[in-house]
Parts: sequence; C-alpha cells; structure tokens
Amino acid sequence: MNRLAKRGSETLIEMVATDGEESNGPLYETNSTAGSELPGSSEFDKRQQSKDSIFFCDGTRRIDYVLSYVDDPKQDGDKKAERRKEFENNLLKSGLELETEDKKDSEDGRTYFIKIHAPWEVLTTYAEVLNIKMPIRENDIPAAMENPFECMFGLFRLPKEVMNPEPDYFTAPFSKQRQELFFIEDENTFFSPSVRNRIVYYILSRCPYGTEEGKKKFGIKRLLSNGTYTAAYPLHDCQYWKKSKDQNCGNERYTLYTQWARFLRFYKEQPLDLIRRYYGERIGIYFAWLGFYTEMLFFAAVVGLICFIYGLITMTGNMSSIEICDEFIGGEIIMCPLCDKNCEYWKLNSTCEASRYSHLFDNVATLFFAIFMGIWVTLFLELWKRRQARLEYEWDLVDFEEEQQQLQLRPEYEAKCTQKKKNPVTQELEPYLPLTSQALRFCFSGATVLFWISLIIASMIAVIVYRLSVYAAFASLMEDTETLQPISSLLTPQLATSVTASCLNFVIIMILNFLYEKIAVWITDMEIPRTHLEYENRLTMKMFLFQFVNYYSSCFYVAFFKGKFVGYPGAYTYMFNKWRNEECDPAGCLIELTTQLTIIMAGKQIWGNIQEAILPWVWNWWRRRRARTNSEKLYSRWEQDHALQCFGALGLFYEYLEMVIQFGFITLFVASFPLAPLLALMNNILEIRVDSWKLTTQYRRPVAAKAHSIGVWQEILNGMAVLSVVTNAFIVAFTSDMIPRLVYYYAYSTDQNSPMSGYINNSLSVFLISDFPKEPGASLGAFTTCRYRDYRYPPDHEKKYLHTMQFWHILAAKMAFIIIMEHIVFIVKFFVAWMIPDVPAEVRARIKREKFLTIQILHEYELNKLKENLCNRTDYQVEKEVIATEGKRELAQVMG
Repeated sequence: MNRLAKRGSETLIEMVATDGEESNGPLYETNSTAGSELPGSSEFDKRQQSKDSIFFCDGTRRIDYVLSYVDDPKQDGDKKAERRKEFENNLLKSGLELETEDKKDSEDGRTYFIKIHAPWEVLTTYAEVLNIKMPIRENDIPAAMENPFECMFGLFRLPKEVMNPEPDYFTAPFSKQRQELFFIEDENTFFSPSVRNRIVYYILSRCPYGTEEGKKKFGIKRLLSNGTYTAAYPLHDCQYWKKSKDQNCGNERYTLYTQWARFLRFYKEQPLDLIRRYYGERIGIYFAWLGFYTEMLFFAAVVGLICFIYGLITMTGNMSSIEICDEFIGGEIIMCPLCDKNCEYWKLNSTCEASRYSHLFDNVATLFFAIFMGIWVTLFLELWKRRQARLEYEWDLVDFEEEQQQLQLRPEYEAKCTQKKKNPVTQELEPYLPLTSQALRFCFSGATVLFWISLIIASMIAVIVYRLSVYAAFASLMEDTETLQPISSLLTPQLATSVTASCLNFVIIMILNFLYEKIAVWITDMEIPRTHLEYENRLTMKMFLFQFVNYYSSCFYVAFFKGKFVGYPGAYTYMFNKWRNEECDPAGCLIELTTQLTIIMAGKQIWGNIQEAILPWVWNWWRRRRARTNSEKLYSRWEQDHALQCFGALGLFYEYLEMVIQFGFITLFVASFPLAPLLALMNNILEIRVDSWKLTTQYRRPVAAKAHSIGVWQEILNGMAVLSVVTNAFIVAFTSDMIPRLVYYYAYSTDQNSPMSGYINNSLSVFLISDFPKEPGASLGAFTTCRYRDYRYPPDHEKKYLHTMQFWHILAAKMAFIIIMEHIVFIVKFFVAWMIPDVPAEVRARIKREKFLTIQILHEYELNKLKENLCNRTDYQVEKEVIATEGKRELAQVMG
C-alpha cells in the first residue's frame, strides 16, 4: 500500500510540477448568462437543464465535487485570487475538469461555484493508487439459509430493492492494465458517486497552490481555513422530498429519506447497504453499530422493566418503609439534626415517602439486574464482533487494514514538518517531527488536559459545597412556608437539595463540555499527528477522558463517598473544616444516586436531540431566508447544498462519543436505576431517525471514507464493560442497603415470624444530646437522646460511640460480596467470550471460498492474456510460460 500511495503522490506531483506546460485536460470552462466564452449559448443550456441537475452544462459530465468562493477584494482579495488560480491550474494539470458558475448566476449574486468532474483516466489512475476494490464477476455463492421465523418479521422489513440496491460481486483491487477483467458495463456508472467523490477529495487534499514564507502550501483544507474558498463538498443526487426529473440521477437521497429518515419508519430495519453506497463505509458502520446496540438494548430494557415492576409490586410490603412510616415506630424516633445551624431535630417518619420510593430500586432484583447487565454487556460486545465480521465480508473490507490509513500522511503534517528522514521500510525520504518537539508538545497537551480535569473536580467540589450550604435553607424554608406543607412528605429537604444540585451539576457539565471541545481540538492540532487515524485516536482519548470525569464524577461521589465519611454527632467530619459532610437518607443513598443519574442522563439526551435536530434546521432556515434575494432565479443543486450545514471530518466522532457516554450510564451505574436501559432504548430509537434525518436533509453530503470497524471505540467499550462489573458490585455493597439487611436477616433478627421487623431500629445508633459541644437544633419536646444512621455503641456503654461488632460483620459481608460477585460475573463473561467466535463459521467459509474463486478468476485471466501474447512464439516457449503461470496459480491457491 505504501508503494501505491507513493505512486499516487508522484503522479500528482509530476502532473503539476512543470509550470508553463500546456495542460492535457480540457479548457477551463466559465458559464455566465451575461456573456460566455464557450461556443453556443450558456443561457440556453441553463434553461434546458433541470435545477436538480448534477451534471456540467453539457449534460454528460457528472459533477463530482463543488468549490465555492466569494470574491471580496477588501480581505486579501488579490492574494486569495492568486491562490485560487494556482490551485485550479494544478487541478487541471492533474487531469480534473472544471466548470465555473459566475456570481451573476448565483442566487445571492456574490458566490462563484467551481464544478469538478473526474474523467475516466483520473478515476482509473487513483482507483489503483487507493487500492479500491471493484467487481469482476457476479457472486455465485449460494445465499445462507433463510431464518424459519422470517415471516414473523415481515412488518419490520424494507423492500428488497432498498435493502440490496446492487447485486453482490466478487471483487479485486482495480488495475488499469487489467481493465477488461472488471465488470464494466458503462464507464460513467462503473465508479459509484461515493467512490468518485472520495477520489476527487484525495486529489484536492494533496494539490499544491504555491509557496508562502518558504514553505510549500497545498490542500483544500488549508484553503478553506484561510478563506480562499468558502466551501468544498460533493453533491447530493436530488432533493430529499421528491425525485429528480433527470433520469440519470439515482435518487438515492430520496429513497433514504422516505425509507429511513422519517420517524414514522422507526420500527423498520435500516437499509445499511444503501447507506454504505451513498455515504461510504465509515458512516455505514456507525449506523450498523447504533442499530445493533439499540436491538440489544431491547432485551436489557425488558429485564430492567421487570425488575422495576417487581419493586413496584413489593413496595407496599417492604418492612423498612412500613416501620419508617408507622406513627408508633418512625413517628417516635427522633433523629439528630442534619446540619449545625438552623436545622431542627426531626421525626423519622418525615421521610416516609422517600423510603417507599427507595424500595423501587433498592431490592433483591437490583442484585439480579446487576449480574444480568454484566453478562449482557459481554454478549453485546461479542455479538457485535460477529456482526462486524459479517459486514466486513459483505462490504469487501476483509483485506482492508488500518495500515492503509496510517501510511497516508495528513497534509497538515507534511506541510508543518520541514525536516525529512529516510523511512526504514520504504527507504524513501519522509517528513518527520523531531523527538524534542514531540516531547514538548505532549507535555503541554498533557498539562492542559490535567488542568481541565482539575477544573471538573473543582466544580464538583463547588456543587458539594452548594449541597452542604443550602440544605439548612431548604429545611428552614419548608418548615416556615405554609404553602409547602402539603407536599412536605414528598419534597423533603434532602430531595430538594439533591434535585437542585443535580440540575446545577448538569448545567456546569454542559458548559465545561462546550469549552473543552474547542480546547481538545486545538491541542490535538498543536501535537501535529502524523496520520488521520492517529489524529482521531488522540482526540478520542482526550475527549473521552474529559467527558468520563465530567459526566460520571458526580455519580461516583454520590455512590461511593456521600454518607461514608460523616463521623457521628459531636464528632462530625468537615470539608475544609467548615462544611459538615453530607449524610444519607435513613433509607440509603441509592435513591439520590438514581435522581442524579436520571437528571444527567435524561438531560443530556434531551439537549443532544435539540442540538442535533432543531439547531441545524433553524440555522439552515435562517441562511436560506437571508440568502434569497430573487426567487425567480435558478436555485441550482450546488446552491441548495451550499446552503446546508457541513458535516465535518469529526461529525461521526461526536456521534460515537454521545453513545459511548450513554453506554457508561447504563452499565457503570445500572444497579441504581434498572430503567436506564429503557430510557436509552427510547432515546436511541429517536437518535437513529434524528441522525438519519439531519444527515439526509440538513447536511451537505459527506466525503465517503472507508472503515472496517468502530476503531478505538471498541477498546473503550471493552474497558467500560470491565469497570462496570466493579462499580455495580460496589454500588450493591456500599450504596444500597441490601447487605446490611441480609446480615440483620441471618444474624441479628429476633422475630422468627417477621425476620425484618426491628431492622430500622437496629440500624440507628443512639446519641446523648448533652454530649453535643453546642446543641445544634431546637427541641421537639422532652427527650434526651437522638438517633443517627450508623452502627455504634450507645452512650451508656463502656465503648461509647465506637463501632459495634455488627458494623464489622457488615463490612466483612460487603467485601466478601464484592469479591464473590466480581469473580462470578468475570468467569461468566470470559466463558461467554470464549464460547462465541468473533467470526461466524459460515462467514469464514464464504471468505475462503471467495478468495479461492477470485484467485482462480485472476489467474485464468492472466493465463488467457499470456496465451494471446505468446501466440506468435515457438511452441516450446509457450508451453514453458504456461506451465510457470499454472504453477504460480497452484502455489497461490495452496497459500490462500
């Protein structure tokens, strides 16, 4: 691949290096209704041409790419014009054909459009350079056996012509010297539009446009960034809401919109082959993964809903909430104040409703669901590998390797790295970044990331301080405000503090995300990654690390820190020696973790859909409203697409990041909220249609790109799957009340008829009010003691306020539970992963069969060519050459 990539670079350089030579390409064509230099009338051509046409004015040459610019003499106009002239001349020398639409013919009267067409010679040259596989013969391998239950899924199926827009072929890397081997019916349609725009973009990204400040400048990305061009994009093939009148248009965009992008089609399967054909493999693999993830979420959502219903059914029989709500038990227990100032002593039954709702998520089904999700995530990842392997075969990506991308240097790297050294593999000079420069850039980048992570931690501490500061205010407000008395049983000071703190935390998260996205892109650019793949991987790790801390830090705090380091009355622990650490509700901290998780997860999903769907639509509507000055003018296909949003090279990056963060919510903390998979399922059903709608209707057509997997995201998902087992085990052990209840049930219960009766009284310790250094709250009556949540000896015991033996029994049980649960889940995970092969046996057999038949076809072709070339030579020479060729074929078959 390196040889071919180098050959492509030399091909382009050789074509553009000789200044002053005549171009072998066609003349630079300019179309203008005001006056045309071309023979014939351009005005007539434009009137005859449909406004949805995707061809040059001759109606024959297809528009593969469009560049646009505004000629503004006030802003470096001469310099930009010189760059454009040089760039476009070099494009002509490379073999591309250009046609310009004058600004007088554009709708706003300001914008020039340069239409680019790649002729057959250019397409065949760069198809070989890029190692693009093309069909050589229709696939005659029998299709796999149909599913006997296929008839049950007819409602969810799309028409066959939509699901399979083209026949299945045997393919081979294209070669100009063996064109007759390939299945070429029509040179105009042999290369699909997505392949054509990929080839043109490859040329555009490497085409030079001059020398500035002693450095060679090249690439359309630089010209876009410095304002020489305003946009560069391939064309959609038609309007999305109606078919084109031009019979030569494929109308694939219309098909995608009607069959895929409409929300009312949410229950239908996705036309993945058509998506791949129109947008390329990289976007196709994303939607395949998102669809598969959504399908698997259905099973997790069903089990989670069953666990939630179990909690709902058993809520009324929960002994803990019964005792808390009982006037003669919870109503008689006086609790110690929850803050040092303005907080009163309170009765336990004031948290009655909260304790009931806590049981919805803190019950025995929580343990089952945590174990189930540990196994589910393994099944999801292993089955996705199999699905991915099938797609690799069906989309001709079996021999595609990431090294092909790694060997393609980024134009920015080539431009910024002025020093060169010899590549030990190719023995050719290549640009490189000195080690000292790399070290300095990495140090600065790492320091920047650490600074922003520290900023997240500081903001989380600020939210904790907010929790500690406002609790007393809420308690006083609800006590003194009569209008809040009717809902005081539902909206307790603890719940009010938790909800408002969660909302505040969500706002801070979104603000930090917005700011860090800009910083992450900037520091990644500053590092000057060598290849596109390296660039994406570095940006991915920076963004994921930041968002992992940003989104999950507050959940980790509530799950593993809140209420764990409180101390006891008279000896509380304080943050910064000022704010007393928070306590959990008598029913546990799990309901607060559920509240935190729900607000952040649901808020992120709602805001994400608004950002992805509504904002692009509003922006496009405003641009069209401002641009249209004369509705009678021809609004051409390139102008319609120009008014749309640019998807950008990092468009899919943000889509993956959004889904991976969601994946963390439903795996890392799912033990606290069994309904999380259901929320994720509903969001993803909407997400698929929102993503497809915006890609089809609101964005310009992205440049097609190849990818055989979801890349580094696979490793991130694997890491989160392992971490989820640990976090859920700790949540069940330390955040929920399951282990203390089990220890009480089996070791400390005294009532055989109702083993859980007395648990609440057992879980609360006694404190003598006179032991307070300064009494914090107002008195509720004549009482001398108050209760607090802990396992400590009473004030009249010789080990006054020290931890009881029950505390250590519970701690030992928690640690034992974590070890046992982790080992069980990990053993099952590894066994499942071992049992499920990454590549289905049927796909493996079909790959081998296709390789064998392809090799046979290629060697038969070579043998026939050899016989033709040697027809005039002696019989002995012919026989010798034929025997040698057949021997090579047999050897290749054995090795394949």
